[in-house]
Amino acid sequence: MSQSKLEQLKSMTDVVADTGDIEAIAKYQPQDATTNPSLVYKAAQLEQYQGLVKEAVAKHQDPKQAADYLAVALGNEIVKLVPGRISTEVDARLSFDREATINKARQLIEQYAKFDVEPNRVLIKIASTWEGIQAAKQLESEGIQCNLTLLFSFAQARACADAGVTLISPFVGRILDWYKQQQPDQDLSGANDPGVQSVSRIYNYYKQHSYDTIVMGASFRNTQEIEELAGCDRLTISPALLESLRNDHSALERRLINDASTQEKEAALSEVQFRFESNQDAMATEKLAEGIRNFIIDQEKLEAMLAQQ
Repeated sequence: MSQSKLEQLKSMTDVVADTGDIEAIAKYQPQDATTNPSLVYKAAQLEQYQGLVKEAVAKHQDPKQAADYLAVALGNEIVKLVPGRISTEVDARLSFDREATINKARQLIEQYAKFDVEPNRVLIKIASTWEGIQAAKQLESEGIQCNLTLLFSFAQARACADAGVTLISPFVGRILDWYKQQQPDQDLSGANDPGVQSVSRIYNYYKQHSYDTIVMGASFRNTQEIEELAGCDRLTISPALLESLRNDHSALERRLINDASTQEKEAALSEVQFRFESNQDAMATEKLAEGIRNFIIDQEKLEAMLAQQ
């Protein structure tokens, strides 16, 4: 039988599991895995993780500390199953506080150390606000590698490259969602998908200017989006879409290619430029704010659940 699309994709792109479900990670054998407050909250309700939930509550009376412990304990289980890294998110309520983000990231790395997980196996996920990007710049200088998430705009991508972050997670499906609302009669499929176009532009810019930051497309609504980004450095994919790719044995064509042409790096974006360009991008402004709010909602649900244990 011919290779599945998942196998073909793995030959050109590092596949990452976008889930906190250990069984799904074991099944699809991704390179890395990534979690966020929503995924940790979802995982905490599954029967197989009740031991970790009880352990978190026993060790920490403060629900915030218990939530951090649970995220790291879950990450510790996941990292045993992947050859690469686990991404663990900083509390989204700190998205506009550079110093608090730095301190929280250090604490998470210290907690991983208690599980004997080395820093090079962990990516600290931070929202791509100006403050978050500057926090990541400091953390990277300390050897703490970062995954900048909730990335919707070219300005965010440029600022992350300027800061020397290890990896960015530009969102695809959420960009599509916004444009579908704004332009319901437009054909936004395939190469016309604005989320696909956004990630392709970022990927090409990074390669042309020799940035080391890894581009990891995220937030997919369908397998077509994934196929249009085949060849991207990494793609983080939900179990449902991984299963669809695994069951499809038709040919997969590489779409993104690093042609090794290089251009001189542009001057770093200033904070004023970043904020102005972000303001001019209604989609990115709205989706970043919405993403932070939704992560906070699930973080607070998780803490409330832990408080009731």
